[in-house]
Amino acid sequence: AERVEGLISVLVPQILNQGIPNRIKELETIYGKLDWRVALKISLETTQQKFCKFDTQQEAMETGIRVGLAYLTLGVVASPLEGFVGLKIKKRSDGKEYYSLMYSGPIRSAGGTAGAMSVVIADYIRKNMGYEIYDPSEREIRRMVTEIYDYHERVTNLQYLPSEKEIRFLVNNLPVQIDGDASENIEVSNYKDLDRIETNKIRSGPCLVLGECIAQKAAKLWTQIKKWGHEFGLEHWAFLQEFVQLQKETKSKEKTAKKGIVPVYTYIE
Repeated sequence: AERVEGLISVLVPQILNQGIPNRIKELETIYGKLDWRVALKISLETTQQKFCKFDTQQEAMETGIRVGLAYLTLGVVASPLEGFVGLKIKKRSDGKEYYSLMYSGPIRSAGGTAGAMSVVIADYIRKNMGYEIYDPSEREIRRMVTEIYDYHERVTNLQYLPSEKEIRFLVNNLPVQIDGDASENIEVSNYKDLDRIETNKIRSGPCLVLGECIAQKAAKLWTQIKKWGHEFGLEHWAFLQEFVQLQKETKSKEKTAKKGIVPVYTYIE
């Protein structure tokens, strides 16, 4: 609990000695140690400025996400500071505001599960702070598909490369935009000059978060969220159930999976 506070205070010095470690310990007695619900609660309370004041609401929301991610990663890796780079508030086509999460390469150090859960934490804060969900355009969806494949083929292999169907489904259903700064000198091969994606260069952060975090750990995320998601207003994450089904069909390349063990071609490749 103290490491969480110590790590985040590097960026946000005012959170030191404001009672976050004690509150984490209280929440652990309610939910259990390292339960994801502790991360959700502590991140929202930080955002609501229950421990200390922030200059702007955006800084409060950003710090909340960092605190939640630091808790999930035991306060021992740099991903809450450098993997999650920041939060941008962008406009939907109807003019309402939505969350755009900026990720970069060091999110790797969080591991797939914590990386995926950081998106859930951000969404939980988004919902409680009254922001709208992200409305991806067809070109933005195609850009993500192209970019993940470009990254995998031209930069470095992803541990888990989602199929085009999986990427389309995720970008369409995620309530926040997964974004990031350019990390490579190579440009994406297609779908450039989009209004709500600031660079034409390949961004490692979104490729890792969508591929190695959310897509790879969807089943694990859903196992937890289906138990207590309704208590936290996360019912809209039920799309993960459909995604896991889609993933099984894609991996085994058979619509009607026979009873017993189905081949997982993703790993055989």
